[in-house]
Amino acid sequence: MTMTDSERQALLEPIDGDAMLADARAWSAINTGTANLDGLATLATMLADAFATLPGEVELVDPAPVTAVDADGREFEKPHGRHMVLRVRPDAERRLLFTGHMDTVFPKDHPFQEQVWLDDDTLNGPGLADMKGGIAVILHALRAFEGSDAAQRIGYNVMINADEETGSLSSAPLIERLAQGKYAALTYEPSALPDGTLAHARGGSGNYSLTVTGKSAHAGRNPQDGRNALVAAATLAVRLKDLQRDDIPVNPAKIDGGAANNVVPDHAVLRFNIRPKEPAAAERFEGELAALVGEVKQAQEVDIHVHGGVTRPPKPVDRTAQKLFDLVRDCGAMLGQEIGWQSTGGVCDGNNIAATGVPVVDTMGVRGGKIHSPDEFMIVPSLPERAALSALLLHRLATGDEL
Repeated sequence: MTMTDSERQALLEPIDGDAMLADARAWSAINTGTANLDGLATLATMLADAFATLPGEVELVDPAPVTAVDADGREFEKPHGRHMVLRVRPDAERRLLFTGHMDTVFPKDHPFQEQVWLDDDTLNGPGLADMKGGIAVILHALRAFEGSDAAQRIGYNVMINADEETGSLSSAPLIERLAQGKYAALTYEPSALPDGTLAHARGGSGNYSLTVTGKSAHAGRNPQDGRNALVAAATLAVRLKDLQRDDIPVNPAKIDGGAANNVVPDHAVLRFNIRPKEPAAAERFEGELAALVGEVKQAQEVDIHVHGGVTRPPKPVDRTAQKLFDLVRDCGAMLGQEIGWQSTGGVCDGNNIAATGVPVVDTMGVRGGKIHSPDEFMIVPSLPERAALSALLLHRLATGDEL
């Protein structure tokens, strides 16, 4: 359906850049490091109130249980914040999914807590780009879209989770449920580059902890009776690096454990990350890891417990997903925005969505940069720019564009 200039102006006129900036700044002022449950609870309530201005029902959803391994090798349940979900017109024939995250990488005791203007268009602050500015884009794009007649033709869910920065382990089942049956999805991570370039295909990510249990002994009197867990962990680290291929980087990252110099250590925990570029690489690695663990257990007479796995599957871009990228580019052109894309090794909730078979573009948020550092910045004019891009894209999807 062709849109006239007057129709496009009417659609986009409600988008208020000043109001968007006020929202992003208010949300950034609240520390929401993934472990700061109080801060997350405060922001979740604020977001629920903000998104309640849209039609539909808002719910704060409890996190799914998640376990982790401590430095002593003990598995424990790790607490997480609640996730916000908005459901609008769930019975519509064509339904979409919008996702974002309220957590940041900055804990409540981190020195980076304040916002500073770098110039007239650039604001430095925690989580402004990644991704409280993106949440503002979702909210204001949907408010503008709801003012159009086309809005009644589609339904959608909005999910803002509280644990994306640590892998979305407590929200992954929720993401999977919400993605089922959706026509397309948009995730509001910041653009891959400050010029607005989108992330295209992505690799995957998996985190593992290998708990090694050996046998202690005196290092001088009877070392032969001991089974050195630290040596076994070090052996695993070296051998894991040997499993690296072009399609699956492997990064042994940390070993916890050890004992006094005169004691054969009976405990160690090795932590490592993998980045499979294709699903087949992840499957191959699982088999190779199992074989390696069995070999080291037998050779060094230790016990090894494996915790973890691939939590962000690789995200290739198939033909349907490419059509969605092309539509975003076309909408950008109508607004005078040049939209390109490039593949990236980073991961996000777009990986999880794509694994359900739903086409997704996962960097629809603000333009900015230097995320995950105290130099993080948001390009303020990109707030209304990206909201206009999303609103126009929604109108196109609601009025006949097919993927």
